Amino acid sequence: MLIVIKGAGDLATGIACRLFRSGFDVIMTETAQPTTVRCTVAFSPAVYVGKAEVEGIHAVLAKTPDEALTIAQSRAIAILIDPLAHVISQLHPFAVVDSILAKHNLGTSITDAPCVVGVGPGFTPGKDCHAAVETQRGHDLGRVLLDRSPTANTGIPGDIGGYTTERLLRAPAAGTFVPLAQIGDHVEKGQAVGRIGDSLMLAQITGVLRGLLPEGTPVHEGMKSGDIDPRCRKEHCYSISDKARAVGGGVLEAILSMHASHAAI
Repeated sequence: MLIVIKGAGDLATGIACRLFRSGFDVIMTETAQPTTVRCTVAFSPAVYVGKAEVEGIHAVLAKTPDEALTIAQSRAIAILIDPLAHVISQLHPFAVVDSILAKHNLGTSITDAPCVVGVGPGFTPGKDCHAAVETQRGHDLGRVLLDRSPTANTGIPGDIGGYTTERLLRAPAAGTFVPLAQIGDHVEKGQAVGRIGDSLMLAQITGVLRGLLPEGTPVHEGMKSGDIDPRCRKEHCYSISDKARAVGGGVLEAILSMHASHAAI
């Protein structure tokens, strides 16, 4: 059964890995210049280098929808540069999962597939999707929603190790991002971990650099450009997060439930 996932960032990758391990064929769509911060646990870098690997699962960049289908059927995940997800109308997947995480719907329709799942804020089950999945950390993380929308974006990142906004790194100016450290590095509060022109991006807390934009990424002032984990577990930089696994489980539940309903008809 074919699944198309819109987006190939770290959360979308967690979803893709859970679906892939459950036996689904998976195609993911991305922009030509992804802005994924947690690059080491995302399939989006395949856009630049042609392939990516997360937890032993391989993703390969495809040039056409037909090539993507061939890759997906050969037990790898296919990545397509297809921001508008035209592949959906060409290959007619059973399910479409919108995990772009734009905080609002950028064009997904409930008519895109027999099963359409919206991930995070901006989706309304019964209107633009069949089911939505909660992404806010807390009691309902990963819950499948059929009668209400996920919690609206608060603008405050989830608490990790006692820190919320402090753990995020944001571009101090507009321009082209240049990293001054690498994912997995231990950084100290006040250390420069990136720059845009003459403006330095400084760590606000001490911890392990869990995410950082690739060199050359265009950024605007205030754009999320990195992520520091105060728990200081370097190995966490190279494995799917608890949040992505929980959300992936919710998406899997929604798809299997919808498939069972169709099979019963």
